[in-house]
Amino acid sequence: MKPQLPHRIPLLGAPTASGKTSVAIELALLLSAEVTVEVVTADAMQVYAGMDIGTAKPSPEEQAGVPHHLLDLVTPAEEFSVADWVAAAEETIARVLERGSLPFVVGGTGFYLRSLTDGLPLVPRADRAVQEQLEAELAERGLPALKEELRAAAPADDERAGLNPRRVVRALEIVRRTGRAPSAFGRSEPRFRYCKAALLPDPAQLDPRIAARSRHMFDHGLVAEVEQLSRRWPVQATALQAIGYREVLAHLRGETTLAEAEEAVLTATRQYARRQLTWFRKEPDTRLFPGLAAANRDSLAEWLITCFSGRDAG
Repeated sequence: MKPQLPHRIPLLGAPTASGKTSVAIELALLLSAEVTVEVVTADAMQVYAGMDIGTAKPSPEEQAGVPHHLLDLVTPAEEFSVADWVAAAEETIARVLERGSLPFVVGGTGFYLRSLTDGLPLVPRADRAVQEQLEAELAERGLPALKEELRAAAPADDERAGLNPRRVVRALEIVRRTGRAPSAFGRSEPRFRYCKAALLPDPAQLDPRIAARSRHMFDHGLVAEVEQLSRRWPVQATALQAIGYREVLAHLRGETTLAEAEEAVLTATRQYARRQLTWFRKEPDTRLFPGLAAANRDSLAEWLITCFSGRDAG
């Protein structure tokens, strides 16, 4: 007899190179005798078709073994917002539950995960004219200048935006138009409830794995992937500004050597992983698992079963 479907949807956040994709598949197979587990991927860049190597997208073989959702939703030329992702995620979760399967949300994009669990900011619709002015200022003055203005007006929103130029521009657009911080507008009501967990490996554990992943990407065709994407979609919104893609684009434009591009990817990925660790460490009502995914497999399995049973796993 199969257990009841969860009152809370299990959600696992983890930094890049921590092994979350592999452990999610292992856990899904472990529970396969009782229920079909389907992974709902929370990665802002894996939604783009063709961006496979640089985003460490699950392989076709991995996807064949365990269903994965929210991959390859749009082309790099298309806009895709956090609101678009939350809508797609909630609809996917509903369909998975209707099939009698267990949706398992797994990813490293903390802003997406928080928007799914806490609701979307109820901010005004974007004003492209104001955004274009800010984008011109970004090109002229640089990101630090815009972040300084945002930090003075809305420090919490500045921290949330991080070093993402698109989020900084959007937050400043709202501040300039309304005189209010984006976070002051409140949030929508989430469609589902979640039991949340996060992996918190030590940076010393992550760094060699990040180096190995970066080397693997370059050895397995990252430069060719970026070159093909830039030819096919020469005009694109933000997709090719992702880590790995922007550095290789600079190399293809002749601005850096290949070795410099490789080092830039490695540095940017390490910095990103540290920001992810800081983000997940601060998430409320989240069960924290120190260490890499593989070392926590048994504990994660127990946690997942607890979520599955409907007991509070907070």
